[in-house]
Amino acid sequence: MYKKILVTLENSRTDAAILEHIKPLAQLLKCELLLVHVADGWAARHQEELDLSESQEMKEDRAYLGAVRAVLEEAGIATQTLLLCGEPADEIIKIARAEAVDLIAMSTHGHRFLSDMIYGTTVDKVRHEVEIPVLLLKAPRIERPDHL
Repeated sequence: MYKKILVTLENSRTDAAILEHIKPLAQLLKCELLLVHVADGWAARHQEELDLSESQEMKEDRAYLGAVRAVLEEAGIATQTLLLCGEPADEIIKIARAEAVDLIAMSTHGHRFLSDMIYGTTVDKVRHEVEIPVLLLKAPRIERPDHL
């Protein structure tokens, strides 16, 4: 069924939701995972054109991808990682096509109204532009502390 699944990660607590579902699926199907994080800060978006060094945020993202990969490989799942730079939706679409993945797995935030217009654009663009299945999983809502 699925041989290679692209899993988008944000380096946040929302990643646990998608990983909890993809891990047993990958084990059952004995498929490979491609973990992708798209750094989209100013330095990341202009790294190549300005020949910038990797930012601290990008170094932390790379380390995070490595840590998640180690956990999945310990569970017997073949895993690759990619840290990309730029507009998240565009980069996810490009790598999905280049790597010939047959499923994209993403967490969503479950925003409403205005937030969907601002934050839901990555998921919306990806699901409308790729020709393969996209698994969308709503991440549990993270409550804000009272003092914020």
